[in-house]
Amino acid sequence: MSRSPKPTVVLVHGAFADASSYARVIPGLLQRGLNVVAPAVPNRSLIGDAAYISSVIRQIDGPVILVGHSYGGAVITVAGVEDNVQALVYLAGYALETGESLGELQGRFPDSDLATALVYTPFPVEGSDTPGTDVSVDTDKFPAIFAADVDPETAKILAVSQRPLAAQAFADPAPAAAWKTKPSWGLVSSADHTINPDVERFGYQRAGMTTTEVDSSHLVMLAHPDRVIALIEEAIDATTK
Repeated sequence: MSRSPKPTVVLVHGAFADASSYARVIPGLLQRGLNVVAPAVPNRSLIGDAAYISSVIRQIDGPVILVGHSYGGAVITVAGVEDNVQALVYLAGYALETGESLGELQGRFPDSDLATALVYTPFPVEGSDTPGTDVSVDTDKFPAIFAADVDPETAKILAVSQRPLAAQAFADPAPAAAWKTKPSWGLVSSADHTINPDVERFGYQRAGMTTTEVDSSHLVMLAHPDRVIALIEEAIDATTK
């Protein structure tokens, strides 16, 4: 019996972070002989970011396991409809319904500690006289809110190197919900102070995902990489014949 092609794990980072947030997960995946791609998400708009990740996926020959952390969960919800995506894995992420925005989903639940730590900064938009708005996290509050169980020195570096999210990303309605047609797994960070864990639970339960909970800060990939790798492997084993 011929075996399916080896899957490629595409790791999609979230807001206020970059692909280095997977630095402790990537070595474990590579050691297991998996192909790994960790693209830089523009973090400009949900529609644009999903289109970019979709373009990355389409250039991969073979099946894809699509992993999204935080805002990256919203991105994979849209980009995951690509034909070669065989499974979705959400890490402390947003699982949107078709037509739902990130702001709408989050607005149904009490705010997390993040709400009082956000910083808004204008940035120029090419071809427009109206500036956009970048959203970031106060660097002094970042470690406690975003990375409470991550090495403190690493958390300080992450705080000053964070990748902002344009406010537009909160407002874009999701044009598709890939979890309706793709097997999906969800990890809840139960000690999350960035996203209310109930937001994560609600999205996962609505999607009928296989769900696990980890007593972790928002950056579960750095705090508990083995748990993340195990969940990705579970998705691979369940969808690769």
